[in-house]
Amino acid sequence: MDKIIIEIRAGAGGDEAGLFAFELWRMYRRFAERRSFKTEVIDSSQSNVGGIKTLVAQISAKGGSASGGEGSDVYDLFKYESGVHRVQRIPETEKSGRIHTSTVSVAILKEVPEKEVIISPKDIKIDTFRSSGPGGQNVNKVETAIRITHLPTGIVVVSQTQRSQSQNRERAMAILRAKLAETEKEKALGQITSERKAQIGSAERVEKIRTYNFSQDRITDHRIGKSWHNMGKILDGNIEPIIEALNFALAK
Repeated sequence: MDKIIIEIRAGAGGDEAGLFAFELWRMYRRFAERRSFKTEVIDSSQSNVGGIKTLVAQISAKGGSASGGEGSDVYDLFKYESGVHRVQRIPETEKSGRIHTSTVSVAILKEVPEKEVIISPKDIKIDTFRSSGPGGQNVNKVETAIRITHLPTGIVVVSQTQRSQSQNRERAMAILRAKLAETEKEKALGQITSERKAQIGSAERVEKIRTYNFSQDRITDHRIGKSWHNMGKILDGNIEPIIEALNFALAK
């Protein structure tokens, strides 16, 4: 699979969760760029302190083929990142030195061809609005941004970073198809409650796949019970050791 949609949402922890959401996105972006993947933000909202409330982006292999190494593609490299990531650290604004616990949820969705997920026009509501993101004067003066609501499921998707309304509509429909395909897959597996909770979740502190403990310079993945140190290097995009360990342990 040479394209994925990644959703990152700040959960419990207020501003600190938003700041860590930004750090996770930076980690994934740098990892993708090192593998010559293309990253493109589709929709995002920032917090007051420079963090991320929500971010939706596309990561794709340039030229339509995966370049992530032999036997790997974009989805295979990112698929085990879905779930709630917990961070434990002392915020810069914390004067008493108390460690705070915050959470960020990550969802990885496959992009699917249009012919695989048929969406009836009567099942969607389309709204347009002015983009609040980058993209030049045209983006901010004209209602180029698109919000699509899928009426049967209540799923809402937004695209506002493309220069034209038609481009944003195309991108939003791609996200909607990915979400509907994921929902159908979960239903088929009989795990729609547990898997969706793992994908997006309520981002409560108890729902976690991984913990980033800054004071101990340790990242622990709770699904396989393995830890890694040198957190700064990993957060700079060097997540291969984690990906390789997860694929070895969970892909059996």
